[in-house]
Formats: sequence, C-alpha cells, structure tokens
Amino acid sequence: MTPTNHDTTGTRAQRRGMWLGFVGVAIFALTQPFTRLAVGTTDAPLMSGLFVAMGRAVAAAALSAAWLLWARAPWPHRQHWPALAMTAFGVVLGFPLLTSIAMRQVQAVHASVIVGVLPLATATVGALLHRQRPSLGFWACAVAGSALVVAFALLHSGQAGLHLHPADQLLLGAMACAAVGYGYGARLSQHIPAEQVICWALLLALPVTLPLALWSWPAQPLPSSAWGGFAYVAVFSMWLGFFAWYRGLALGGTVRVSQVQLAQPFLSMLFAVPLLGESLDFTTVAFGLAVVATVFIGKRMPVNTPHPISTPEHTKRSPT
Repeated sequence: MTPTNHDTTGTRAQRRGMWLGFVGVAIFALTQPFTRLAVGTTDAPLMSGLFVAMGRAVAAAALSAAWLLWARAPWPHRQHWPALAMTAFGVVLGFPLLTSIAMRQVQAVHASVIVGVLPLATATVGALLHRQRPSLGFWACAVAGSALVVAFALLHSGQAGLHLHPADQLLLGAMACAAVGYGYGARLSQHIPAEQVICWALLLALPVTLPLALWSWPAQPLPSSAWGGFAYVAVFSMWLGFFAWYRGLALGGTVRVSQVQLAQPFLSMLFAVPLLGESLDFTTVAFGLAVVATVFIGKRMPVNTPHPISTPEHTKRSPT
C-alpha cells in the first residue's frame, strides 16, 4: 500500500519532534550540575534553593515578557488558562523548587539516576491527558523503571531499613511535578505556539515567584561560578529549553517523544564530572543503564492512539 500524504506528513512531524525533543533534553541535562554550582553543598552553601527556583523563574519571566511583546503574541483564550496554571505549577514552581533544595544534599550524578524515572512519568501523564492507551508491556516497563529508581535511592540513602533520603523524596516529587507540567504544556502546544506556552506560564506565576525571589535574595557576596550556574538555569533550563521541548512533544506526541529523556541521566552524569569534579561509581552507572533499558524497552511497546498525530493547529497555514 502506498503511503498517503497524511502518513508522510505525520512521520515527518514525528521525526522532527524527536529531534527537537533531544535538543530540549540536552539543555535540561545540564540543569542538575549548574543548580549544584548555584546552591553549593551542605559544607559550603551558596544560594538558597528557594532563591534559585524563584529567581530563575523571575529572570525567565522578564525574557518572556520581552519576547511576547516582540512577537506581538495575543492573549491566550480563556479555556487555556487552567492548563497554563497546571504547567506553571509543574515546571515553574514545583520542579525547580524541589530540585534546587535537593541538589545541595546530593551530588548531581546521584540526582541524574533519579531523573531516569521522568520519561516514564511524562509518558504516563501524556497517555492520560491525550487518552492514549499504552499496552500492558509499556506499563510493566514503567513499574520496573520506577522500582529501579526507588531501589537506587534506598541503596544510597545511608539509612538502615526502607527509608528514602529526604533529598530523594524531594527529587521524586520534582519528577511528578515535571511530568504534570510537561503533559499540560504539550497539550497546550497543540493550540498555541510552544514558545508562548512557557512564556505565559512564567508570567502567570510571577505574582508568586517575584516576592519570594526578593525575600530570599542572597545576603552575602557569592562567587561568579554560583551566578554562572544561576544564569544557565534561568535562561536555558527555565526558558529556551522549553521552546524546543514543548514543540517536540506537540509534533511527535508526548508518549513517544518523552522517551528521548532516556539520554538525560547519562548526559547529566557526563556533564557533572568536568563541571563539578564528581566521579562515577559502578553502582550508579549500572542503575542508570538499567533504568534506560526499561525506558528503551517501553518505547518499543505499542501505544494505541485514538487519532493520528497531526500538525499542531497554530502551525497550519491557509493557502494564499
């Protein structure tokens, strides 16, 4: 059977979505190492986690306001504001705050393994929001990947019995927040440009982020490395990365493109070594590989989609 133009267009959109998703993941992979640079360690604390989370959102909101004015972007429709609020809750407030607090207590390499559960969490939220029906094999991989992440956290908690380190609890909560923010942001990107999704979400959260950023402003002078780490997470992790990420999710489908995140733990680990002088041990690499394996297998499991993936509405152009 000869493929139709719709099939060809859908395949091209999925391929482009995967590449855009990878660009976003590569940008996000540096978030943990640069956040560690900004907050410091328990022995040598720098910025507070609250300031890093709220401050980066305020800086990105300022960039967003300038970009929206330059682009002459219209106000979102009323029906889009609830989804924008969920996006803001997940990726502007919840994920940055929880990770910034946790990163002072654990190394970036350790946190990278916990991030390994994010692809499956994002796919789960995407399946629910887009009414897709992943197969039983997909869910089995999701459970296996989550179990590996929890086992790794328990093994490295340093406590007797089944007790997660508080930082690991924060990181797991951050993964849940990110998955919600990614899912709602991807759905919105089917209706409004991906760039506008993160910009409006940042501006919507500004009444919360601005007062908290001012209240938690560092009282002491800080090294340039801390401000460099803060600048990266503000401009790239909190803003530009979402331009590519939400567009990729919209074009390729949340469930499928979310699996590109399988590369994120290893990229974060590799970046952490030269940036922070951290080391990789066998256990961390082994668990990281195992988590990636479950995600890779899950990616190959069938996902029943009620409607084929089409080009997002805002990218369609009427004939002239």
